[in-house]
Amino acid sequence: MDVDVAQAKQMVDFLRTKVIRDPNSTIDLDTPLVSSGIMDSFALLDALLELEKITRRRIPAMKVSPNDLDTVRKLFETAERIGKQQR
Repeated sequence: MDVDVAQAKQMVDFLRTKVIRDPNSTIDLDTPLVSSGIMDSFALLDALLELEKITRRRIPAMKVSPNDLDTVRKLFETAERIGKQQR
């Protein structure tokens, strides 16, 4: 799956400013977020909510594991796989 560049940039900007709180940090599509400890369980929920906003898809939290959210690429793959389009 190809990730929309504008959406990926939006998510990376969110992670840098709201989760890591370091706008100069380096995050790309495949930077480990969960497994590296950058994101904890609270940050996962924030990232999931932001992902729903960006993709306009409802993503059931009960169907998502931390591994599904470990990279920006996986975030968008998860949204595509299990997210339901919002109206």
